[in-house]
Amino acid sequence: MQEKETGRVEAFSDGVFAVAITLLVLNIKVPGLLPDDKGLWAVLAREWSMYVAYITSFATIGIMWLNHHRILVHIRRTDTILILLNLLLLSIIVLIPVPTDLLAEYLVRPDMHVAAIIYSSMFFVMSCCFNFLWRYASHENRLLAKNVSPQAVAAINQQYLCGPLFYTVTFVVAWFNAPISILLNFILALFFAIPGPSLASFSGRMKREETVV
Repeated sequence: MQEKETGRVEAFSDGVFAVAITLLVLNIKVPGLLPDDKGLWAVLAREWSMYVAYITSFATIGIMWLNHHRILVHIRRTDTILILLNLLLLSIIVLIPVPTDLLAEYLVRPDMHVAAIIYSSMFFVMSCCFNFLWRYASHENRLLAKNVSPQAVAAINQQYLCGPLFYTVTFVVAWFNAPISILLNFILALFFAIPGPSLASFSGRMKREETVV
């Protein structure tokens, strides 16, 4: 079996995803010593916005990494444009901790909708970059494995196109109801964790063919 040309791209991308998740953890603030330790639970409970922002962003970055891995399974070759598009995507991924910290700070303040708008817009840009990456690689099977079927590509295109559309909805909702927009962002992360039937069956078939080779 011939070694894939995307090995370095995958390794570098995995490192950036790991850094982004690590930066999320660094945003979690531990309360200082209290005069009475009985009040610690109350202090921790008041930081609920920080936990909500962390969980939503962790889920989104984690699922984005999962889908990034899924498309690289199909991509067999790289070129300069693909690498640049991947870097563009990673530049957004590693920036997510910033609006996450902003959301954690302002979700309990009057300007919460501004933080939610910035937060949702970041995910919208991320999903667009992800689509650019996949569409470029898959156009006329430009960089894909030879045995990738048009049906599999069409199924993946349809699934990932939902990203920009749905994140546009969360962006609009953020103007009117910040908590609901955050909930929708979390639900979207769970949605993209589920592979489409065509994608799952193709991945399994491809692995069996590689085993035979």
